[in-house]
Amino acid sequence: MKKHNFIYLAIFVMLLTSCAVRKPSGDNGATLVGKHWQLVELNAEAVPAKVNGKMPFLKLDEENGRYSASGGCNGIGGEYTLQKNNGITFSRGMSTMMACADMRVENGLRTLFDEADTYTVTENTLILSKGKEGAALAKFVLVADQSDKLAGTWELDYIMESADFAQLYSSRKPTITFDMAENKVSGNSSCNNFSGSVKIEGQAISFGPLMSTKMACPGDGERVFFKNIERVTGFDVQNESLTMLMDDIVVMRWKKK
Repeated sequence: MKKHNFIYLAIFVMLLTSCAVRKPSGDNGATLVGKHWQLVELNAEAVPAKVNGKMPFLKLDEENGRYSASGGCNGIGGEYTLQKNNGITFSRGMSTMMACADMRVENGLRTLFDEADTYTVTENTLILSKGKEGAALAKFVLVADQSDKLAGTWELDYIMESADFAQLYSSRKPTITFDMAENKVSGNSSCNNFSGSVKIEGQAISFGPLMSTKMACPGDGERVFFKNIERVTGFDVQNESLTMLMDDIVVMRWKKK
């Protein structure tokens, strides 16, 4: 019986350890995860703000111990582990296999995740290197959080796949209101009211699930609205204009009310 108890205890300790290693460790761990980092330098060479029309980036999800990244083409992902004294390791997972015009940054990122074992965070800069005294393999800068600019109500003035916006929403334009304190949205699809949750990480955004009232609606405006808001993966706010994107494609554009 004692032998069995010892085995159970050992398994329990191993499980706790395996769960704990992906949590932030050291002074910088909490400033590393849960943020959106833009790649600006790779192997001592500057990286353009956009590669193949997309921003190269790295994100580390604290909740499930996974990372996601892109060199401007395919999505790259897998698991990461934080260790003592600012150690970090990456393991590869599944990724898409699309061919793009410029693959240099993406290929460099794949090599980076095989080699990097140390991280440093200073203010808004993340550096990945091999060994504490090794040269920087990659440098990232924190993507500014624009979520506070979303607060309030916006009215739609452009939507993808609409040849005649004025006709599609001749009676009423859709609106959306962001409650950033609760991470909630509400609004009107041009016919029914809707509400639901919103998740924002840097300039990445996703909605849902969205609930709506069930009034019968004339025309095709509501269907087009819900179809396109499900496509949204990113956003940008400039002055009184909110642009919602699917990668680098403009899906919706809104004006502040």
